[in-house]
Amino acid sequence: MFVDKVKIKIKSGNGGNGCVSFHREKYVQAGGPDGGDGGKGGDIVFVASDRMHTLMDFRYKRLFAAENGKDGTNGRRTGLNGADILIEVPRGTVIRDAESGRILLDMFETDVPRILLKGGKGGFGNQHFATATRQAPNFAKPGERGMELEVLLELMSIADLGLVGFPNVGKSTLLSVITSARPKIANYHFTTLQPNLGICSYNDYSFIVADIPGIVEGASHGIGLGYEFLRHIERTRMLLHVVDISGSEGRDPVEDYKAIMKELEAYGKLKDKPMIVAANKLDLCADQSNLERLRALLENEGIELVPISAATTSGVETLLKKLCSMLKQLPEVQPLTEEPEMEPFRPELSFEISREGRAYRVSGSLIEEIIRHVNFGDLDSLNYFHASLRKSGIIDALREAGAGDGDTVVIDNMEFDFTE
Repeated sequence: MFVDKVKIKIKSGNGGNGCVSFHREKYVQAGGPDGGDGGKGGDIVFVASDRMHTLMDFRYKRLFAAENGKDGTNGRRTGLNGADILIEVPRGTVIRDAESGRILLDMFETDVPRILLKGGKGGFGNQHFATATRQAPNFAKPGERGMELEVLLELMSIADLGLVGFPNVGKSTLLSVITSARPKIANYHFTTLQPNLGICSYNDYSFIVADIPGIVEGASHGIGLGYEFLRHIERTRMLLHVVDISGSEGRDPVEDYKAIMKELEAYGKLKDKPMIVAANKLDLCADQSNLERLRALLENEGIELVPISAATTSGVETLLKKLCSMLKQLPEVQPLTEEPEMEPFRPELSFEISREGRAYRVSGSLIEEIIRHVNFGDLDSLNYFHASLRKSGIIDALREAGAGDGDTVVIDNMEFDFTE
């Protein structure tokens, strides 16, 4: 099964916690704090691979979590860093934020690791908090939490030339003639059910060709197969529009051409790409009327027409010469513009205040984060807690909610008296 679009969840590792420890050694009094730092959490790393051609590997595994960093220990020993998660994807995979749709990474180059989410930093051990007036700090910092994100993986094949046209016009046959690709070929519609790639070499010049399932009229409204696969030729350098010039299935090749162009326009900017039209199945033509009608239309649009027969290879060499000539003048395929701002991916810290009888409860991710940093059995750590409540605006918010001196404030499972 060909899978080219999938949604997964990724999470980088949490940083390890700092250690609270004091040096203990025979004959050494007041050895001082020696708590080590926590290790860094593992990163989420993507890498493009040529061995993969679909996103099938993600069909059943949708959650990827990196390892957390280890906690620091005594003797100023830093905890081990968490192991990174390396996620392999096919070349050309575009990674988007599932919520906003913005492009985070374009996996354009193979074997180049790209970090998407960084692991949380390890927390400082109590050795860092010793001062001249605080020589025995009984607290340390917890590790920074990792980042979580839901992302959409979209495979957008990177090719120089894209083949488009109605079903059964001979695109797969042409691909098999000009490349070493061996797509399924048969005389019925939608023989091609997934994009096929091949490398064409002609006179020491090589380019990649992408053949997608045939497009039908109304594809932009969900009819047929091809419209959903058009992303695979979205960033090609040019298009080769294949038309059945013989009208062997009772269709008018001129109307076929117009219908496909209408669907390309409905998809986006594909209609404006440089293009050559290949009038295929010339060997089945009873007369030249269809060819002349199509030629007249294309001359008005400034598009070149090349009559061919993919089955007998007649005209194929002329077509290849024109394709190579045009491709050499076109700019190379470029990666998409990325917007990989990391900070917005961290959960936004917030709080809310609610009444519980005569008490005021403070809840939310912000207060949870503050509590993580506090040792309620240590006076210095409690002073940090009070300062954090004021700095974060929680004290002001309690006052606005009606809290006054002596009122009860509930945070987590602890109760405090509110004081101005």
